[in-house]
Amino acid sequence: MNDYSYEDYRKLVEDHLTDFLPDIDHKCITLYDAMKYSLMAGGKRIRPVLLLAACDFCGGNIQEALPYACAIEYIHTYTLIHDDLPCMDDDDLRRGIPTNHKVYGEAVATLAGDGLQSAAFETLHRDMLLYFDDPDSLKKRVGAAYEISKGSGCQGVVSGQIADMEAENRNCSQEMLDFIHINKTAALITAAVRAGARLGDPTTQMLADLTHYAENLGLAFQICDDILDVVGDEKEMGKRTGADMQSSKATYPALYGLENSRKRLAELTDAAVEALSPYYDNAQLFTSLAHEMAVRGK
Repeated sequence: MNDYSYEDYRKLVEDHLTDFLPDIDHKCITLYDAMKYSLMAGGKRIRPVLLLAACDFCGGNIQEALPYACAIEYIHTYTLIHDDLPCMDDDDLRRGIPTNHKVYGEAVATLAGDGLQSAAFETLHRDMLLYFDDPDSLKKRVGAAYEISKGSGCQGVVSGQIADMEAENRNCSQEMLDFIHINKTAALITAAVRAGARLGDPTTQMLADLTHYAENLGLAFQICDDILDVVGDEKEMGKRTGADMQSSKATYPALYGLENSRKRLAELTDAAVEALSPYYDNAQLFTSLAHEMAVRGK
């Protein structure tokens, strides 16, 4: 296993993030510009970092995992572009700069999101085509691609997004709120960890432990985001706060209040850390990330 820090993985992703984008005819260069505008707008790159770290943790080759790490960031970026649209959350700022539709218009922003989604799957399939003569390596890649597809689709982000929209201005049960958060946010984080693990050689127990970690981290991530929407600093976050309340969104603070939300965040953090406790220092990056998120939500 490499002795990489979070920033090491993040820099590796940043250095190669546009490498796998498809060639786009100059006649439709606006599409490429709009895709790249949001893709290169910064961010923590949590999902691709987790994918590379999980691959490394399970004895895989992180250089070979780069197409998968970049693909999951393409997908995440497309979901943000669409989430910001007037027909969804109608946000003007993302990461401190105008959202895609504010720069390029709603139609181009929609197509930029579509382009990034298709670019992700083109990237995955292009890589798999290289391993037809190596069944074991191909099997790993098919498994990783499946995890990413599942987490980003109708059993993940898309179902969470529609449930989130339909819950606006309604009384939301605890079960429905968990469903929204688990699918809208946790599913893609879990997909990143499981995809990275599948690109290595995880034992059955290791994959189960990583999955348990990711599920708790993903739910904690969204609860932290809910809390910061209430008490966070708009300049530091790079987007407007109070948006959830204005839109009558189903959130943990709205349903349980801030203190109970912080308590739930702490419980999920503890569960995530405990899931990887058998691996001691080898899991330091994962546990540090969970702790840092908990601190942000205090």
